[in-house]
Amino acid sequence: MSAASAVAAGVRAASRVSPDLGAAIALPLFRRVGKRAPVVATDLATHRAARRGVVRIPGIRGTGVDVVTYEWGAGERSVLLAHGWQSRASMFAPLVRELRSEGFRVLAFDGPANGDSPGRHTYVVDHLDIIDELTRREGPWHALVGHSFGSLAALIAAHDGVPTTRVVGIASAADPRIFVEGFGEMLALNAPTRDALAARYAARDFPGQPDPFERYSAVRHPLPAGVALLLVHDRGDRRIPITESERLLAANRGRARLLATAGLSHNRVLRADATLDAVMEFLLARDGSLRESTAAGAQTTAG
Repeated sequence: MSAASAVAAGVRAASRVSPDLGAAIALPLFRRVGKRAPVVATDLATHRAARRGVVRIPGIRGTGVDVVTYEWGAGERSVLLAHGWQSRASMFAPLVRELRSEGFRVLAFDGPANGDSPGRHTYVVDHLDIIDELTRREGPWHALVGHSFGSLAALIAAHDGVPTTRVVGIASAADPRIFVEGFGEMLALNAPTRDALAARYAARDFPGQPDPFERYSAVRHPLPAGVALLLVHDRGDRRIPITESERLLAANRGRARLLATAGLSHNRVLRADATLDAVMEFLLARDGSLRESTAAGAQTTAG
């Protein structure tokens, strides 16, 4: 039995005694980002071509965290990219190359505990603080583009007033609870233990604050009028089900559309031709045609 399997078995055994006890054992594992993703070989040239910088954000404890940033191109239209959980900015390399070829200026970052940035944990508030700081320095944005966890941050940032006219969410989460559910499914935790884990997480990392599962829900806090949304999600995504993007489509009816792919999973959808083509068409569209394409709230299929 592997160490991970042993921990999962221990959590399940404790949960049979008490859901809260199981949640207490599971919480450190849930909060940990895990092994850092390396730069994919085909992305090295793009990664190395970036102009690197650093921004400092408060961090969850308010003690300060330095975050590595990346910049490509020098166009008048700026696009900000937000990566997912246990990922890094270089995962967007195929999109970066497309954007540069069309004259966009592109910025991205490695969140705390991801890529080349230090730390052991990362939170949606970290992504939001990074987006806010980069917006203060570099904004407004032609678009915010996020993948997975980063999509949730991009949606909340736009809702909270970060200036942009369009958002792209690839394999997006609709609200933070999906990460508890995904973790619970991976460890085969029962519903009471998942609920106890969510409560412990909120009390541990957001003491005295509003419920983070409500505060950072992109379904409960849809995009402002005038901000268009493109969603791309694979039907076979096991990490974040496509129902999350369908919820976002419904919450942003009249200004969003969803492209559903097949056979691309959670990460490969980020690099697929169908995704890149749809994103570039969305970002290059004139405002008038963009409004027309999203007004119907349509769901289309690729692949």
